[in-house]
Amino acid sequence: MKLIIIGGGIAGLSAAYHAAKNIPDAQITLIESSNQWGGKISTDRVTFDEVPPTSRGDGQFIIEGGPDTFLASKPWGVALCKELGLGERLHGTNPNRKSTYVLNRNRLLPLPEGLAMMIPSDIPSILRSHLISWAGKARMGFDFLQPAKNLNGDESLGAFVSRRLGREAYENLIEPLMSGIYAGDGDQLSLASTFPYLRDLEIKYGSLARGALTLRKQTNGKALQGSRSAFLTPTTGLAEIVEKLVESLKSKVDLRLNTTVSQISNINSRYLVELENGSRLESDSVILATPAFISGALLASFDPALASVLKSIPYASTATVSLAYRQPDMPRPLDGYGYVIPRREGRKALACTWTSTKFPHRAPDGYALIRVFVGRAGQDIPWNENDLLELAKEELNLTLGITAEPILSRVFMWDKAMPQYNLGHPEKLKQIDAALEKHPGLALAGNGYRGIGIPDCIHSGEVAIEKLERELSRSA
Repeated sequence: MKLIIIGGGIAGLSAAYHAAKNIPDAQITLIESSNQWGGKISTDRVTFDEVPPTSRGDGQFIIEGGPDTFLASKPWGVALCKELGLGERLHGTNPNRKSTYVLNRNRLLPLPEGLAMMIPSDIPSILRSHLISWAGKARMGFDFLQPAKNLNGDESLGAFVSRRLGREAYENLIEPLMSGIYAGDGDQLSLASTFPYLRDLEIKYGSLARGALTLRKQTNGKALQGSRSAFLTPTTGLAEIVEKLVESLKSKVDLRLNTTVSQISNINSRYLVELENGSRLESDSVILATPAFISGALLASFDPALASVLKSIPYASTATVSLAYRQPDMPRPLDGYGYVIPRREGRKALACTWTSTKFPHRAPDGYALIRVFVGRAGQDIPWNENDLLELAKEELNLTLGITAEPILSRVFMWDKAMPQYNLGHPEKLKQIDAALEKHPGLALAGNGYRGIGIPDCIHSGEVAIEKLERELSRSA
């Protein structure tokens, strides 16, 4: 079987890896339009002249341009790392400085303890918190009394949390945590596509808080001493996963960088992939591991209806700015993982990670590494490196009082990087699945559909290969 995979991010690499492993004698071509593999996974390993090489982390700063970690509870990321020989290189977050803060009226206030799936389950911690007024806390308590609502169809995340816990709890507590994941507008995001388990808690327990309390008790009862962190990353950055994948594929897959596809068509039950350089590739199967709007553009002449649905999935542009400082230049200790910024604060930044505290091995001793995350749905951000760097420095000055110039900085800009699973997304997925059923040999992968994290993207590549395997077995 000839298989062409378009898109060399983690989803496309995962698809190629599983195809090479599971489909005997497959002739696989992996095409990527840029000059490097990995998509949004981009790691800079920077050696700074003044840092002695004997320092922690061999004197390097490990700077992530896109995601900086992956969720351990979703098994596909850990499983792939183990297969690639990276299992012993996975680091968890710092267990000694676990605090996270929320910016509230220009103050950094600690996030309440005992959050279970974003929902507060430690009542004393909520009562002590200054993030919510006493009126807001009383409104949160009403969650124990109001019954589950009968709904036909979906609901926005913002409407759901506001209905259960009150608007103040949503805006000051849940929204900034949600935005740190999706960079989205919670009043537009589909609950069913983002946090469906919250609706499950309401139905099963009649209360979000009651469900969170129950889950917390169950988790504490089953917790094993020395259990790993919820988030993991390889020693020298997420690029290790990409590098290992590419190394494993070199002898099995035709790897093509700097190659752009212009159109896909179907002739006599075979797929014709046209390249911008004028050449054509013919294949039995195609996997599109590109953003949904790009996949839609490539399929426009082949299946206009499918293309229209794909292009209707919105995306938000984001950027990350990493800055390194000497430790004495820090006006306050970086005593946690960082802080998130609610939309209602009106700041240009979305969140700030104290990288050298969250992952101490990512910065040498005596240095602080900080990352500012910029860009959320509905927000225009400056689209050049200098303006983004100044924006990040302004945020660190306003919130942390940092006036020193960074000793190094890195800016990464991601145009239309974050898919928005807005209301109506589940219906779009049904339309996409129905259309794909009509096209044996065609599959989609990536973060535009059923999960935005690294494990989700890895799994999407696996699922795409499983679809092709089923179709092969049916036609055999």
